[in-house]
Amino acid sequence: MPTAIEYFKLLPKTNCKDCGQPTCLAFAMQLANQKAKIEDCPHVESSAKDSIAEAAAPPVKTITVGTGNSKIPMGGETVLYRHERRFINPTAYALTISDELGEDEIAKRVEYVKSISFDRIGMIFKADMVSVRNDSKDPAKFKTAVQNVMKTWTQPFVLESDDPEAVKEALTISKSRVPLVYGATPENFDVMLNIAKENKVPLGIKVSSLDEAVTFTEKAKASGYDEIILDLGAKGIKDILEQHTIARRAAIKKKFKPLGYPLMNRTGSGEYAVMTAVISTLKYGSLVIFDDLKNYEALPLFTLRQNIYTDPQVPIQVKQDVYPIGNPDEHSPIMFTTNFSLTYFTVRADIEKSKVPVWLQIVNTDGLSVLTAFAAGKFDADHIKAAFDESGVLSKSDGPVIVPGLVSKISGKLEEAIGRKVIVGTTESKNIPKHLRQMSI
Repeated sequence: MPTAIEYFKLLPKTNCKDCGQPTCLAFAMQLANQKAKIEDCPHVESSAKDSIAEAAAPPVKTITVGTGNSKIPMGGETVLYRHERRFINPTAYALTISDELGEDEIAKRVEYVKSISFDRIGMIFKADMVSVRNDSKDPAKFKTAVQNVMKTWTQPFVLESDDPEAVKEALTISKSRVPLVYGATPENFDVMLNIAKENKVPLGIKVSSLDEAVTFTEKAKASGYDEIILDLGAKGIKDILEQHTIARRAAIKKKFKPLGYPLMNRTGSGEYAVMTAVISTLKYGSLVIFDDLKNYEALPLFTLRQNIYTDPQVPIQVKQDVYPIGNPDEHSPIMFTTNFSLTYFTVRADIEKSKVPVWLQIVNTDGLSVLTAFAAGKFDADHIKAAFDESGVLSKSDGPVIVPGLVSKISGKLEEAIGRKVIVGTTESKNIPKHLRQMSI
């Protein structure tokens, strides 16, 4: 990515403030940190805009599969290691659906893929895509299978076939959904590229080496259409580790554009397939297609992906809302805490241990913990009252309001703000069960 000085050289240097920044240098620094867009400056010449746009493009091209709110961007990465900035677009996982399955079997398979879903720390982990594979080698059968999948699957998907005629047939009913066509090979590359170009869909290219990948990406670029994702033909974990690392280093460090594309892998099912997906996730893979994936295999894999693609500078947060625990009624106590996920799930678990029904109000503190949020002025009587008002929790129960013991000093102001008696709770979450049981006696 360009530095602030490189951006500054292309700016008008008038310090006019029309961009919202006090100086052109300040604006250049915002551009370098990706906190502003060049369009924010109304005085930049079009030639400079083109130069900036080209320089600012991520070393790994962004390719999008799908449309609307369900589309999945792949690539777009700018760093080798997440601590340098952060990784942007998480690895997508797809499960295979054979076109040899009947309509009812396809519907069951789609429902199974949908069932691979978990709620973890307030986030939904799920399978992202399906890959409709042309096992029958019959274009008509492939088209019918794609049509049956589209009846119940609304997320992005892959058209997996090396038969141009089968792909063309399937795209007549699916191109508006912008599927990934996988795949082009050295033998059918020209035909497949033209099909992808005509239908404006991304193309997965299967090659056998890095050198071959360069040959075909340059050819695609020269044709004027390079919406492509690369399968480097890795035969196992060692190959994925080596080839993905070489490709990403070349794109990031050497600015070598022929390898600056999202990378994908096709794997089977079982333990080795999951390990393959782990290495791909850790080492720059944008898409992994499984033959099959079980729930017990998916959860640790999805958790790993979350850890890799969570911005280390932004705490994981829970939505501000009121959460009923244990079927509380109109006399149950009301507790509240911050929306830092670790705090929420710790407090929730300790409330559940007490077996006492509670209304738990979460207050938006931008992911800060109790004392940090209090020190930052985001966990005071006014913020808490506003959260109560938004959720209407005070109208749900006339029970006592319990303030966390760590911020007991706000209890007086909170009583005044909400017109309700406030009880000071425990300073440590582990003491919540005992405190609630004593209150209920």
